[in-house]
Amino acid sequence: MAENTAADPGQGGGGELRGIDLARRALEEARAAAKAKGQSVGQGRSSSSGKKHTGRRGWSGAGPDRRDPQTFGSLTSSIAKTRGWSSKVTEGTVLGRWPQVVGEDIADHANPTGLRDGVLSISAESTAWATQLRMMQPQILAKIAAAVGDGVVTTLRIAGPTAPSWRKGELHIRGRGPRDTYG
Repeated sequence: MAENTAADPGQGGGGELRGIDLARRALEEARAAAKAKGQSVGQGRSSSSGKKHTGRRGWSGAGPDRRDPQTFGSLTSSIAKTRGWSSKVTEGTVLGRWPQVVGEDIADHANPTGLRDGVLSISAESTAWATQLRMMQPQILAKIAAAVGDGVVTTLRIAGPTAPSWRKGELHIRGRGPRDTYG
């Protein structure tokens, strides 16, 4: 059985290294060799040089790793971000998830019709609801900003229901026109 006779410089007594002291010494030597080669010597997954580790590691730690399974939402958001689709995705979120963004009560009585250049057009089911939504405009904008981020929707254009047109056919007269004479 071969004994390790290397002395520990920290002990000063010239004794043998055993157990944990031997492991610490080997770790210090490995770190010094890595530092001499210009490699990262820190603990954890991130390197101080900022380079990505492209090789496979033989072990996996307890923390999150790039090889871990990812959620579908995080993958699609990263693809949208790299391809420059982020603004379109957030606009689609406002229109597609309208009940979750503003709440069921508002969504039951108003529908978004379009989003262009930060202006969200909303069609209310009645003039009373259009008036109510105009008064609630700051709260609605705050809800939208909380759901999809600031700057996606800057103003709201709220319209009531469209009234039926009394113009029928190609020919019509100017002014009030004929009125009923009942009564």
